[in-house]
Amino acid sequence: MELIVQPDAGAGPIDRILRRAKVSIDLCIFRFDHKSIERELALAVQRGVRVRALIAHAVGRRAIKLRKLEDQLLDAGVMVARTPDDLLRYHSKFMVVDDTLHLFGFNFTKSDIKQCRSFGIATRHRKSVQEALRLFEADCTRRSYAPSAASNLVVSPLSARPVLEKFLRAARRDLAIYDARVRDPSMIRILHERARKGVLVRVLGKMAKANGTIVVRPMKGLRLHVRAIIRDGTASFVGSQSLRRQELDKRREVGLIIGNPGVTRALKRVFESDWEAAAPAKEKQPEEKPGRPAESLEGMTG
Repeated sequence: MELIVQPDAGAGPIDRILRRAKVSIDLCIFRFDHKSIERELALAVQRGVRVRALIAHAVGRRAIKLRKLEDQLLDAGVMVARTPDDLLRYHSKFMVVDDTLHLFGFNFTKSDIKQCRSFGIATRHRKSVQEALRLFEADCTRRSYAPSAASNLVVSPLSARPVLEKFLRAARRDLAIYDARVRDPSMIRILHERARKGVLVRVLGKMAKANGTIVVRPMKGLRLHVRAIIRDGTASFVGSQSLRRQELDKRREVGLIIGNPGVTRALKRVFESDWEAAAPAKEKQPEEKPGRPAESLEGMTG
């Protein structure tokens, strides 16, 4: 399992993933304007890789941009399908390249990659890869989809609520949460219940009814464009769904439960750095003023 941290990594890791593809690329698109990634998809087609893109149904200005993208991808030889319009929004961001699932909190846009705190996860976990492909096929062909209990994939509006409720309730020491909009009443009740049990609950982003028992700080310096939860430093979740009703119950969102200790520790290190950067000024330790140069202190002890 591998972790991509944005904006630190940039588009390079995505370009390399696509460049190494040998057999197939299946990609879900919500927003996309990054030219180097578009170029790598076209080059993959030229190498004989089967490339399929599932593009979100949209209306208004976003629809115009996505329809233009459809034409560009079709011209490059990519097989293009469009999501149905039965859900409020298709907001998932993942791709399966050969035998690896790549799940993203960010879109393939210049602004997301250059200006946002976000994460990407790569896993070869067989059941998760198979589940992502099953979901991709179902949404491409507009067939019904039923999540598998054996998968770590978290799919809204079908499995996200029970899976994430169970994940939060299992916290024993601390919950470190990236989320721009924690608003779901059930999830908020669970977070307060965990806090009353002595769990340290911290949110980078915004949360309704924090009520003093949960510490909330706005993200500083970067736009927040990922939903992630680190639990007890041993397990984590990364995905596209916030803890709010629409994204849990009415939209297609996809996330992943992560049991990999190394990836979870890396996520926690990034969170702690962002948490410190977001601290109110009065909580930050003032920087020590530099002392005199060493040579100026010589001979002053007598």
